[in-house]
Amino acid sequence: MAELGEERVGASPSGAGRKGAVPAPEGGAPCGDTRLENAVSNGDCGAPEPVGPGSPKPDSPGVEMDGSGAGVGVDPKSGIPRRSSIIKDGSRQRRERKKTVSFSSMPAEKKISSASDCINAMVEGSELKKVRSNSRVYHRYFLLEADMQSLRWEPSKKESEKAKIDVKSIKEVRTGKNTDIFRANGVYDQISEDCAFSIIYGENYESLDLVANSADVANIWVTGLRYMISYGKHTLDMIESSQDNLRSSWLSDIFSAADVNGNKQISLSAATDLIKSINPGVKNVKIELKFKEFHKAKEKIGGDVTKEEFIEVFHDLCTRPEIYFLLVQFSSNKEFLDTKDLMRFLEAEQGMVEVNEDTSLAVIMKYEPSKEGRLRGWLSLDGFTTYLMSPECHIFDPEQKKVCQDMTQPLSHYYINSSHNTYLIEDQFRGPSDITGYIRALKMGCRCVELDVWDGPDNEPVIYTGHTMTSQIVFRSVIDVINRYAFAASEFPLILCLENHCSIKQQKVMFQHLKKILGDKIHTDPLKMDESYLPSPVDLKGKILLKGKKLGPNCTSAEGDVTDEDEGAEMSQRMNGDEGDQQNVAPTKRFQLSKDLSDLVTLCKSVAFKDFQAAFQSQKYWEFCSFSEAFANRCTTDHPGDFVNYNKKFLARVYPSPMRIDSSNMNPQDFWKCGCQIVAMNFQTPGLMMDLNIGWFRQNGNCGYVLRPAIMREEVSYFSANTKDSVPGVSPQLLHIKIISGLNLPKPKGSGAKGDVVDPYVYVEIHGIPADCAEQRTKTVNQNGENPIFDESFEFQINLPELAMVRFVVLDDDFIGDEFIGQYTIPFECLQTGFRHVPLQSLTGDLLPHTWLFVHVAITNRRGGGKPHKRGLSVRKAKRSREYVTMRLLVIKAVDEVFKAASQPLREATDLRENMQSAIVPFKELCGLPAVANLMQCVLALSACLTGADGNPLLVFNLSDQYPTMEPQGLLPEVLKKVVSSYDAMLQTSRALIESADGVYERILQMQKTAMEFHEKLPALGAKEGLKGRKLVRALESFTWNITILKGQADLLKHAKNEAMENLKQIQIAAITSNLYKGRVPGASGERSKPRRSLEAIPEKATMDDDDLSEEN
Repeated sequence: MAELGEERVGASPSGAGRKGAVPAPEGGAPCGDTRLENAVSNGDCGAPEPVGPGSPKPDSPGVEMDGSGAGVGVDPKSGIPRRSSIIKDGSRQRRERKKTVSFSSMPAEKKISSASDCINAMVEGSELKKVRSNSRVYHRYFLLEADMQSLRWEPSKKESEKAKIDVKSIKEVRTGKNTDIFRANGVYDQISEDCAFSIIYGENYESLDLVANSADVANIWVTGLRYMISYGKHTLDMIESSQDNLRSSWLSDIFSAADVNGNKQISLSAATDLIKSINPGVKNVKIELKFKEFHKAKEKIGGDVTKEEFIEVFHDLCTRPEIYFLLVQFSSNKEFLDTKDLMRFLEAEQGMVEVNEDTSLAVIMKYEPSKEGRLRGWLSLDGFTTYLMSPECHIFDPEQKKVCQDMTQPLSHYYINSSHNTYLIEDQFRGPSDITGYIRALKMGCRCVELDVWDGPDNEPVIYTGHTMTSQIVFRSVIDVINRYAFAASEFPLILCLENHCSIKQQKVMFQHLKKILGDKIHTDPLKMDESYLPSPVDLKGKILLKGKKLGPNCTSAEGDVTDEDEGAEMSQRMNGDEGDQQNVAPTKRFQLSKDLSDLVTLCKSVAFKDFQAAFQSQKYWEFCSFSEAFANRCTTDHPGDFVNYNKKFLARVYPSPMRIDSSNMNPQDFWKCGCQIVAMNFQTPGLMMDLNIGWFRQNGNCGYVLRPAIMREEVSYFSANTKDSVPGVSPQLLHIKIISGLNLPKPKGSGAKGDVVDPYVYVEIHGIPADCAEQRTKTVNQNGENPIFDESFEFQINLPELAMVRFVVLDDDFIGDEFIGQYTIPFECLQTGFRHVPLQSLTGDLLPHTWLFVHVAITNRRGGGKPHKRGLSVRKAKRSREYVTMRLLVIKAVDEVFKAASQPLREATDLRENMQSAIVPFKELCGLPAVANLMQCVLALSACLTGADGNPLLVFNLSDQYPTMEPQGLLPEVLKKVVSSYDAMLQTSRALIESADGVYERILQMQKTAMEFHEKLPALGAKEGLKGRKLVRALESFTWNITILKGQADLLKHAKNEAMENLKQIQIAAITSNLYKGRVPGASGERSKPRRSLEAIPEKATMDDDDLSEEN
C-alpha cells in the first residue's frame, strides 16, 4: 500500500484511523495524517518541510517527530511554514543538499534574473507537493539531474530510474491549476493558483501536477523547464551564450562616460550617483553598502569601483525577478523581447488593439536604454521594466484623464464633488478659517463649496461657523479667491452653498461683492417653467450657481421674510446635549432676505424636506434640499427605493453630523448608492472616506461631475440601494487581481520601533453597494520594503460595476499595531487590464516618490468559469438548472398579459447568452488556461501543439468566412479531436447569438414600449381592478421591476453579441499571429514567430486510475 512508503497529506478517510499515526502538537491533526486544509492556504502553498535526500525515508505510516511540530516544518514561535533557501550551484555538479531555513522572502536572499539562475536552483532542488486525484497530496523533493537530461523526485518506493521524467519527453509546462487532476481535486480551493503548475509529458500527454511552497519557486521551475524544452541538448550552450549582453553593453557605455579620466574605475560616490540616476528609488545608503560588501568579499583595499563591480552591483540592486519571469514567458525563452514577442504581449495581455510590429518598434525605441537593443529591435529586461513603469502601463485608464462621459444629462444625474464648511482647515468648533481651504478644494476639482456668512465689523460680512469658536475670514476675500480658482480644474458649473445669516444692511454688501467680483459668471437666467429637469453641465459651462433661500414670485418689496437654515446652531445644540432626532434639530427661525440677493438664486432654491410623497407631488425641479447625515441614513435604510427615485429629478445635499466636531468624514458610498449627488466632505481630513471621494472623482477628467449608473437615472427603473444580491438587468463581473510585488515601500512616518525594517502586506478592498463590499489581504513579506514579492491572486464579484471602487492599501505588519504605508483608490470603470503599476499615495493624498505596487488585472463575466474566493465560498458545486428571469405579477390583467408575452423572448435571450458562455468554458480548459484568459491567448496557447513531426500544422483556421473554422490537415490525435469538437461548439453558439440577437433584441424592446404605454394609466387601471393602498404601491413597484428587467436583458443581449464578435476578431488575429491560417506562405514576410511558451497547452489525461495506489510513485 502507498501509505506504507509515503508521507501523505489530505489522505482518504479510510486511512484516517490507522494505528501508526503519531499525535500532533496540541490542537493539531495527527502528524502521520496531516490535513491539507492546515497546510495549504492562498498565501503560502507549502507548509511541511521537504523530505530531502539527507532525511530518513518514512518507511512506516508514523514518522517520529518532536513535540514542537518541527517535523512538519513549522516555526514554533510564529506557526508560519518554513521555506528552503535556493542556493546557486555554479558548478552544476550535484552535491549533498543540506536543508536550510530562511524567514525572509526569496528575492532578498538571491535574485533570480536569468535562465542560469533558474537551472542552478533546479539542480539544487526544492520541495514540491505532488497532487493526485481525490485530494491526495504527497510531499517530494524534486531536482534536475546534473546532466540536465531528467527530472527526478524522492523519496519514492519506485526504483530511482522510474521516479523520474526525461526532459525530452516533456510536451508542455502549464501554470496554474489548469489540468483535470487539479480541477477534480477536493482541495482545489485551498491551493494557490500562483503556486501550482503542471508538467505534461509522454506520448499519452500524462500530467505531473505540482504545488510549490511559494510562487517564486513555481516561477523558477516553470521558467527553467520551458528553457530546456526550447533548447534541449543545447541548453548549456545557450546559457553560456545568452548572458545579458544588452544590459552589459549599456552599462559599459554609461560607466565609460563617467570614467572621464580613463582610469577604468570611478569613485564610490560617483558610482552611487550613477546607479541612483538610473534607478532613483534605490537609497544611497543601500548602494554604498552593497559596494562595500563586494569590496570586503574580495578583500579589496580602496573605495574606487571598477566596471565589473558596477555592473554586478547594478544587477543585484536593480533587477526585479518578477519582471524577468514575465519577460521570459513572452520572449520564447530569450533574454529579450523582439518586435513579434512584444506585439503578442501588447495584444494578448495589455489589451491593445490594431497592434503591429511598428507599434512594438515604437515602444522599443522609446524605452530600450541600450544602443544595440534599439538597433536590433530588441527590448531588454531594463527596457521592459521601464516600459512597465511608464504612464502607458499605469492602472488608471488614460481615457478617463479627460472628460469622457455624456455631459448633456440633467444636473441631477451626476455625482458632484462637494465640500463641507470649506473655509475650515481643522476641526469644526475651535479650528481656524482660511481662504486656502477654498483654493485647495477648487484645485482638487470640487464643484460645490460652502459659505457660512455672518455680520462682520466695519460693515463687511465674514465667514465662519456660527455659535462656535472658529476664526473668521472676510467674505470679499473668499469671493476673490473663488473668482480666481472657480474654473481652474473644471469648466463645469460651480455651486456656492450660501448659508446667509446677515442683516439686510450687510446682505446688500454681499450682493455688491458678488455682482462686482463674479459678474456675469453668476447664472441669473429666468427659470423655464415648462421644463421638468435641471439644465446639463454643458449648458452651464463657466457658470456659478448660488444655492440659498429665495423670496416668493409675488414679493415686490426690497426684502421679504424666509425661514432660516443654520447647521451651526444644530451643532451647538448637540454640543450642549440636546439629542433631537428630527431632520432640523434647531427650531424653525425666520429672517429678512434682500430681494437683490434672492434674485441671484435661480436653479438651486433651498427648501426644507418634508417627505418623499410630498416631494413627488409638489417639489419643483429647481428646488434643492439638504439632509443631515442622520436623517439621510434613515432614508437609505427605510426608503431606499424612494430615495433613488427622488434623486433622479432633484438635487440632494447630505452634510456631516454635527457630532463630527473633529471634522471626521461620513462614508460617501452610503449616500451615492441612493443617488445623492452632493455629499459634503471635510476636505481637510485625510483617511479612508476622503480617499474614496478623491478616488471616485478622479474619473471623467477630474472635472467634479460623474454620471450616475443608468439604473439610477432612467425614469422607470427598479433599484434598491441596500440589495445584497445581483442588480436586475446588470451583468455581474468577476474582477481578478493578482498582487505581484511592491517597490520602494517607505517606513511609515513616525514609526521607529523596528528601525528601517518594513514588513509589508496588501489589502485589496472593494467599495460599492452592500452586495459588492469585500476585502482580501496578502501574506506579510518579512523585512523587505524594497521589492517584496507577494504573488497572490484574488477574485471579487462586482454586481454594480458603475458604482464600485477598488482600493489598494499597503500596511506595515507590527506587533503593536499595523501602520499605514500607502494607498490608491480607483473606480472599477477606470481599471486598465493587464500588467499594471499602481502609484501609491500617502495618508494626506500626496504621491509617494518611486513607490509602487505591481499587479495584474483581468475582468470576466460571471460565467467565465472562475472559482471566486470571495467570503471563502466555493462555486465548485453540482451543475444547476438554468435560471431565467421572471416577470412580477401586477394583478392588472391588461398589463400582465404584455409582460407574460415577454417571457418567451427573454428566455431566448438568456439561452443565446448562456449557451455561448457555457461553450467557452470547456474550450479554455482544454487550452489549459484559466477563466481570466481571452480567446486570443487560447489560440496562441494551442499553436504550439498544432505542429506535426514534419513541421507542418495539424490544424489551420479558415479565415475566408466571418466565422473562422478549424480545418484538420491530416489525422489528429485524440486530444486534438476534443479541442476541435469544443471549438466547433463554441463557434456554433457564437454564430447563433450573432445572427439571432438583433431580432430577439427588437422583440424585447417592443414589449417594453408596449408596456410603457400603460405607465401613466397605472393608478387608474389599478383602481379599476380594486387595488388601493399598499397593494397599489406594490403593483407600481412590480411594473418598474419588469421594465428594468426588459431593458436590462436587452442590454445584456446586445453586449453579449458585441462580445461574441470581439471573440471572433481575437481568433482571427491570433491565427494570423501564429501563422496558422489557410493559404499561409511559410517564410513569407507576413509570417510571425512561434508563440510564447507561457501559453502553450495540450489537453492532458490522468497518469493512472485514481484507485490504483500501488502504482503511485
